[in-house]
Amino acid sequence: MRRETLIGGIAVIALIGILAFFFMQRDEKKKYPQGGSQIIAFGDSLVEGVGASPGHDFVSILSDRLRSPIINAGRAGDTTAAGLLRLNEAVLAQDPKIVIVLLGGNDALRRIPKEETFRNLETIIDRIQGRGAAVILIGVRGGILSDSYKKSFSSIAAEKGAFYIPDILDDIFGNARLISDPIHPNDQGYALMADRIEPVLKMVMAK
Repeated sequence: MRRETLIGGIAVIALIGILAFFFMQRDEKKKYPQGGSQIIAFGDSLVEGVGASPGHDFVSILSDRLRSPIINAGRAGDTTAAGLLRLNEAVLAQDPKIVIVLLGGNDALRRIPKEETFRNLETIIDRIQGRGAAVILIGVRGGILSDSYKKSFSSIAAEKGAFYIPDILDDIFGNARLISDPIHPNDQGYALMADRIEPVLKMVMAK
C-alpha cells in the first residue's frame, strides 16, 4: 500500500514538473517589450470607439482603469491593408512599448481573401516587434455563421509570440443590450471588451 502511495506521489510530482516546464516554455515564446514608452491601440472603428459615448470606448476605459495613457490609433473603416499603410506614422513613430492590434473585421465585411488579411497582419506584427514592442493581437470573427478566422488568428499569434485574445465580440455581437448598431458595441459592450483585454495588458505591462 505504501509502495503504491509512493509511486502515485512520484507520478503526481512528475506530472506537475512536466506541466510547469510546458507552461514556462509557452511563456518564454511570448515576446515581451524590449523598450519603448507608449501603449498604443491600433485598428479600426472598434478601436476608435464608434458607437460609444465620449470616454466610453475601450481604450479610454483601459486608460482610466490602469491610470496609464494609451494612444488611440483607431480609424473607422480600416482594413488590414489600410492599417499597414499608416503603421509607420500611427505606431512606429510613436516609440511603442505595447501595441494592441485589432484589425480584420472590415476585411471580412469586404470579403477580402483570408490569405491577404493574415499576410498583412503578419507584416504588421513583424514590424512592431522589430521595434522591440510587444503585440497584443485581438481576434475578430471571419463570418456571422462560422468563424473562418479563428485558427489563423491563433496560429499567427503562436508563431509570432504575440499575446492573443480570441473573438473579442463573442456574446456582444448580436446582443441588443450590448450593441449600438449591427456591428458596433455600445458603452456596455465596450466595457466588456475592456474587461477581456485588461488582464492581458496588465500582465504585459508588469514585465
